[in-house]
Amino acid sequence: MSKILITDDATFMRKMLKDILTKNGHEVVGEGVNGLEALEKYKELKPELTLLDITMPERDGLWALKEIKAFDPNAKIIMVSAMGQQAIVIEAIQAGARDFVVKPFQPDRVLEAVRKALS
Repeated sequence: MSKILITDDATFMRKMLKDILTKNGHEVVGEGVNGLEALEKYKELKPELTLLDITMPERDGLWALKEIKAFDPNAKIIMVSAMGQQAIVIEAIQAGARDFVVKPFQPDRVLEAVRKALS
C-alpha cells in the first residue's frame, strides 16, 4: 500500500481521486487545496507519491512541483490537468513530474499513472 497526497482546489476532484485510489489499495495520507498546502503537507507527511492539480489558487501545481522537487529531488509527482494545458504539462515533465492525467479522468488511466510512477 502506497501513501499518496492529493492536491486539488476542487473538493469533488479530491474525492473522486481518493475513491479511485483507496478502492485499489492505496492510502491517501493527506489532501491540499493549493500549492502552498501541497508543499507543507509533503514535508509533513512524506508521501510516496503526490498528485498535483495544475490550476489552483494562491500557488499553482507547477510552483508546488518545483518547490517539492527542490526540497526532495526524489519526489514522485503526477500532474492532473484539464484539457488544453499541453504547454504547462510539457513544462511540468521537464521540471520532474513523472506523468500527467487529463481531466475528466478515467480510473484506469489514474491507476496506470500511479503504478508507473511508483515502479
